[in-house]
Amino acid sequence: MNDKKTNTLALKSFFAFLTLFLVIADQFIKKAVVFNMQLFDKKDIIPGFFSLYYVVNTGSAFSFLADKSWGITVLSIVSLVIGTVIMLLMFLAAHNRMKMLSVSFCLIAAGAYGNLIDRFSLKYVIDFLRFDFGTYTFPIFNFADICAVVGTILFVLVILFGKDEFDNYWNSVKGLFKKNA
Repeated sequence: MNDKKTNTLALKSFFAFLTLFLVIADQFIKKAVVFNMQLFDKKDIIPGFFSLYYVVNTGSAFSFLADKSWGITVLSIVSLVIGTVIMLLMFLAAHNRMKMLSVSFCLIAAGAYGNLIDRFSLKYVIDFLRFDFGTYTFPIFNFADICAVVGTILFVLVILFGKDEFDNYWNSVKGLFKKNA
């Protein structure tokens, strides 16, 4: 095997293991919260600003679809599809040695899979990070959410400031569809 193929395989493997590591970290942190706190317990880290506050969410961001009995099923299917598509996009980016896009996709996939595990196993997502700004409380979230948001921001930054890299990537994606059509 030549060096280019070896390096590409190593890069794909690295991002696959990084995704797995982030998902395991998310699950470990959630288990620690459940083990050390009761539902609705609050532990101030920075009083009046940041605390750990254990809640469960049967919806998605901002409790979207939480009041629908079928919501968790729909969100689970969406998370599975998005996570899988993003992983494929990550492998394509790694194949083309586009590291920033690979990191972005890795983070988004880890976020999708981290919360997907909760939805499938618990029928809800464990949230615990709470920020208060005076009388306003930002929606409570978790490590998987951080991964997804940071990955999405990085993806947008690559599109805005790495136009050549993104254009090359997009052309490689389109090329795959043309080849298979």
